[in-house]
Amino acid sequence: MSNSTQTSASNRIHTLLDENSFVEVGSYVTARSTDFNISAKETPADGVVTGYGTIEGCLVYVYSQDASVLGGSVGEMHAKKITKLYNMAMKTGAPVIGLVDCAGLRLQEATDALNGFGEVYLSQTLASGVIPQITAVFGACGGGMAVSAAMADFTFMESKSGKLFVNAPNAIAENYVEKCNTASADFQSKEAGMVDFTGEEEELLSKIRTLISILPANNQDDLSYSECKDDLNRVCSDLANYVGDTAIALTQISDDQFFMETKKDYASSMVTGFIRLNGATVGCVANRTEAYDESGVKTAGYEALLTADGCEKAAEFVNFCNAFDIPLLTLVNVRGYEATKSAEKRIAKASAKLTYAFANATVPKVTVVVGEAFGTAYLTMNSKSIGSDVVYAWENASIGMMDAAEAAKIMYADEIAKAEDGKSLINEKAESYKLLQSSAVAAAKRGYVDDIIDASETRARVAAAFEMLFTKNEDRPAKKHGTI
Repeated sequence: MSNSTQTSASNRIHTLLDENSFVEVGSYVTARSTDFNISAKETPADGVVTGYGTIEGCLVYVYSQDASVLGGSVGEMHAKKITKLYNMAMKTGAPVIGLVDCAGLRLQEATDALNGFGEVYLSQTLASGVIPQITAVFGACGGGMAVSAAMADFTFMESKSGKLFVNAPNAIAENYVEKCNTASADFQSKEAGMVDFTGEEEELLSKIRTLISILPANNQDDLSYSECKDDLNRVCSDLANYVGDTAIALTQISDDQFFMETKKDYASSMVTGFIRLNGATVGCVANRTEAYDESGVKTAGYEALLTADGCEKAAEFVNFCNAFDIPLLTLVNVRGYEATKSAEKRIAKASAKLTYAFANATVPKVTVVVGEAFGTAYLTMNSKSIGSDVVYAWENASIGMMDAAEAAKIMYADEIAKAEDGKSLINEKAESYKLLQSSAVAAAKRGYVDDIIDASETRARVAAAFEMLFTKNEDRPAKKHGTI
């Protein structure tokens, strides 16, 4: 690092990258503006260290903002360095990682800084879906920088010092930090759904390394494969016990029980994340009705319903996987939609986004119905009818319009009302309805399910399905882009 001191900004880069792999670019750049006597101030590297290096031997580009230089604020040359980094990354097809600690736009440079920020936005837009973009917030990330962080594919945030906001908490009417710290990692991960991972600095840098190691370098060249040493035919004997907590089920299915869950604290009834299967990365979406900690203690319960937040979370994840040719595995256990006045404002649109994302995805898609799969909520969860390539169902799964007992109450309302023992009649009619219309067997007979499998053999069957689909090629109607 020819002209930069060893600041926290550069230390983060060296911790993140492989040892001795970082090559700095633009270390001699300083602020160009002479207004407000800014040229008299020391602005080494103009407050952002930029360059390239490797993570587990794979090329990545990194910028790290230096809060010791004008608060890490974004000026004209600061922004140009980031834009140049994006240009290099696009030419070579490698991810960009931004380590953020920024006071915002540099007021002394005003319109020059503003224009530079706009050029960064344009660079991020052009790179979206071409190369992975990762942002990690270690200090302040406010205003326009928060928008930049939201444009990234994955956002990490330091749990104590990180501050992420468009409007500072105290600037929001009837709010202040002590009342509700809307800039905190806790709020941004649990309430806003903006942040994928939180933790301490070293933990976050380690997670970024893990994420980079399992992602394709770009949308055309996937070098993320690794040798699979786990038995592809490994029997997951107790997998049926995790129908509620599908995060654990996905961990059991994965090579060496690897599972990297994204946005874990947000809309927790919907699980999104990555597993490894036969050495390849697979994106996963799953319904969750229970959550357990590492000790096996139940920590939360959820209704088997689609929520607006859950649908939007999953739709974004599916779109990312499709952009980078990452196969999709879906575990289904859903009865319908959340039914509240608040949910009704957004649920139709959010569900439409998830339905569109799955239907529009051309990557290999495999679905396993592990519990209930009722109504149009099931259709949204990557059903055969919207384009899933292979659909399996566990033996005790239920698939149909609605719960058999509820259907029986509607269909035989008059008979039930006249019967001496209405409860017994409901059970009798429900059993008949389930056999004919809402069992896995009934769906399989109609071709809506490809096979009924024992839960313990899920890993082997799913791995085999993705192996078969490896060369899948599917076209879509010619258009600029969809509008849903």
